[in-house]
Formats: sequence, C-alpha cells, structure tokens
Amino acid sequence: MEKELIFGHQNPDTDAIGTAIAYSYLQNKLGYNTEPVALGEANDETTFALNKFGFEAPRVIKTAANEVNKVMLVDHNEPQQSVSDIDKVTVTHVVDHHRIMNFNTSSPLFYLAAPVGCTSTIMWQLYKHYNVEIPQNIAGIMLSAIISDTLLLKSPTTTDEDKKAVKALAEIADVDYEKYGLEELKAGTNIASKSEEDLIDLDAKSFDLNGKSVRVAQINVVDLPEAMERKNAFLKAMNAASASKNYDLFMLLITNVLDSDSTALVTGSDEAIAAFEKAFGKVADSEISLPGVVSRKKQVVPPLTEAFN
Repeated sequence: MEKELIFGHQNPDTDAIGTAIAYSYLQNKLGYNTEPVALGEANDETTFALNKFGFEAPRVIKTAANEVNKVMLVDHNEPQQSVSDIDKVTVTHVVDHHRIMNFNTSSPLFYLAAPVGCTSTIMWQLYKHYNVEIPQNIAGIMLSAIISDTLLLKSPTTTDEDKKAVKALAEIADVDYEKYGLEELKAGTNIASKSEEDLIDLDAKSFDLNGKSVRVAQINVVDLPEAMERKNAFLKAMNAASASKNYDLFMLLITNVLDSDSTALVTGSDEAIAAFEKAFGKVADSEISLPGVVSRKKQVVPPLTEAFN
C-alpha cells in the first residue's frame, strides 16, 4: 500500500507528536502504511515523555510532496500551521480538537473533530471504536499528550472524556498520572538555557483574523517573576519577528503551570492592539495580567477572533 505521512502542526508540542505516533500505530494495525513525522524538533517536555516511554523522536520534515502523495493530519487543520507544501498533497484523514478554518479538499476524506482538551483523547476513543489494544508505551505517550494539553486536567478545555482517558491510559501505562504529570510539566518549564528568539517560536501558532496576521506564542514556567525579568528581551524578539513575518499582532502568553495564571506580552499595530484590548482589557507597557487564562485554543483565540471581527 502507498505510504502516507502523519504529522501534527508546526512547532510541535506533546499532543502533535504523541498523537501522530499513536495514530500511525493504529492506522498500520488497520492496514495502512504510515510513518509518524514532525514539523519541528521535539521540545523539552515532549522529549521527556518520549524518553519515559521508550520512543525516538520522529524525524523532522520540511516538505511532504517530495516523499508521498497523501498525508494524515493530527492536532491541526489550518494550512498555515501545516507542512509548507500541504497544497501539493492529498489529505486523507484529519483528527483534531481545534476550530476548522481555511480547510478544504478536492476529495472526500475521513475527518474527526471533537471539542475535547486533547487530540489524544479522540485517539483513545478511536482505539476503542476499532477494538485495537493499546500497547503500554503508546498509552504512555497518549497520556503525556493529554496531561500537556490540559495542564494535568486543570485547563478549562478539560472535559469528562479527557478525565476518563487519563485514568484509563495511566492504568495501561502503569504510572501514577498525578505524580508523572507534574514531572512532565516541570520538564517543559526550563527556559533559562534558551534564547528569547527560540522561546517565542517554541510553541507558537499563526492565525488569520479578519485579514490580520496574529501570532500567539506560549511558554510554561514555574517562576513567573523570573521569566518577566526577560521582558524587554522578549519584546525585542517579538518586534523583530513581526517585522520579518509581517505580523499585525504578536502575543506571548507566559503561563505558570503551578497556579494556572498567565501574563501576556503584546506588541503590534495600534489597530491590532485596540482589538486585543477589546478582548482582554488595557495593556500597560506592553503587558497585561490574565488570571486563570491558560488555554490558547479556548481562552485566547475565540475572544481575539470576535474582537478582530
């Protein structure tokens, strides 16, 4: 059978990489010929999870059409978040938990999306649907993805299905999900060794909001004051990226994973800043406190979309 690649979004997180691995295993069991790949290097948190459960990081690809004719997408659907030549390949499957935007195909496809906290929760449901046994290591990487996306079930994106999946997968993986989850999240909060340029691109997504290019990046920390000591350097890097990529707005969400609060740094045009303030309130010195805001998907992008419209 013709080979297909499976991958998540650019600047991949644990869900993008973990779910690609899990979906590839499932699809191969169902008779497909697939390989999980990534659109960027694994971050510290994802590397921790991969090592914990005995996986090598998937190889990184820049283009897909030079290798295959067909691909499967997980954890994204918007073309600007996908492989650079997504328009040159046929998308046959999508499993996602985000909004659907600017996505169209010329042929019918398998598309499964649900408003849950993590794509791996949907994957857990698919394994049950197809009655395919989940190996211990696959359960572990899926568990890691859900812990990451839901901040150990503390994010407002968390659903009852996510909670059920975590308990079931933790049992298969044979781990205490609360203890392991905290270790995993902390593994992704070491920012001291990284440059501001790397940090603002580590977990960042671009959105087209009513014709405006909006970049939303997020980093997780355990010491917010320490991170804010680098504020001026972050803003400089954000302004440079905006000038280079023509972003109308650049938002960096700095999230404390221990107390589920965030501070945002914001740069952009006057018009874009005005739209941002319509959504979140007054920005002072390029900074705004956002208590309880931890989810880009549920708490940031929807109000920004409404404000820009």
